[in-house]
Amino acid sequence: MARRNLNPAEIGDIVRTTRRAASLRQDELAGAAGVGLRFIVDLEAGKPTAQMGKVLQVLAALGCSIDITPPPEPKGSGKA
Repeated sequence: MARRNLNPAEIGDIVRTTRRAASLRQDELAGAAGVGLRFIVDLEAGKPTAQMGKVLQVLAALGCSIDITPPPEPKGSGKA
């Protein structure tokens, strides 16, 4: 799969789609992730200011993973 940057709305769509595929209601996911129902509603709506720690809890509860790839070092940076 090609790597790409996701925006909050796309993350919300992934959470919603994955939750539904797991046959979970929003309140059930909230309980499993240790967050409030309002947080799940906002996250699925693509709220851009969602707390990162809670987002990670929800993704972990759904079995999702995140890959972060740092940018390559510029040539001649002097680091060995």
